[in-house]
Amino acid sequence: MFRTVLKVFAVAAVCMHAMSPAAADDSRLHTLSTADDSRGWEAVGRLNFGFDGFCTAALVTSDIVMTAAHCLYDKTTGERVAAEDIEFQAGLRFGRAEAYRGIRRIVIHPDYDFGRDDRLGRVGADIALLELDRPVRSGHVRPFRTQFRVNAGQTVQVVSYAKDRADAPSRQEACSILARDNEILVLSCSVDYGSSGAPVFMSFNGEARIVSVISAKAEWEGREVALAAVMEGQLDALIAEFARTPAMAPVGKTLSVSDAVSTSSGY
Repeated sequence: MFRTVLKVFAVAAVCMHAMSPAAADDSRLHTLSTADDSRGWEAVGRLNFGFDGFCTAALVTSDIVMTAAHCLYDKTTGERVAAEDIEFQAGLRFGRAEAYRGIRRIVIHPDYDFGRDDRLGRVGADIALLELDRPVRSGHVRPFRTQFRVNAGQTVQVVSYAKDRADAPSRQEACSILARDNEILVLSCSVDYGSSGAPVFMSFNGEARIVSVISAKAEWEGREVALAAVMEGQLDALIAEFARTPAMAPVGKTLSVSDAVSTSSGY
């Protein structure tokens, strides 16, 4: 269980709802400031919560985004954020996005408990799926497939927005999985407030696939790290929850587990 990893943490995780990057030993953050820089990453976007803040999210189908579950709660009241108060801006870069979409359905992992006092204990189920009010149909905004078999020592990358880099996404091309157990990945990736929900990518045969989403930052062995859920099994549980959640989609649209997220579990 995740207690194996937690024993080495010096301080509790800091959940990052809505809003200087932590130092990493790997590549530096690079702002995706031009169309060329952003090519292939347009499906990563900013998830805005009115005027109160934002998280990061990414398209996994043309009408479903994945993010961190804790982003969908008001940190002051503990109440769920209303779908009508959320907007997904795909590929937002300096005031212009590839697409602007409202949210018609929010599905949070069934084991996630925002009210749990143990913040680290929330990380393993800190994932959610949001159905957009309309699909994003653009030839260059391509949803990402998912992959969830990862191991300590492997290299990943993160594309995220954050407090001091909110106007355009930043990419860290190489950071590491420092440790993992059955529930939590410990990453050397640079994150800050607003990076919650940011996709963690791994390259498989040249294709970037999502292996998790950023949940929190913490201190581990004297260094700042990022925490993310291990998605083996957890993603299946989330997809099943999505499939049985009452749909607010147009009449006649039937969603199956395979429709919800395209996955690949092998190397």
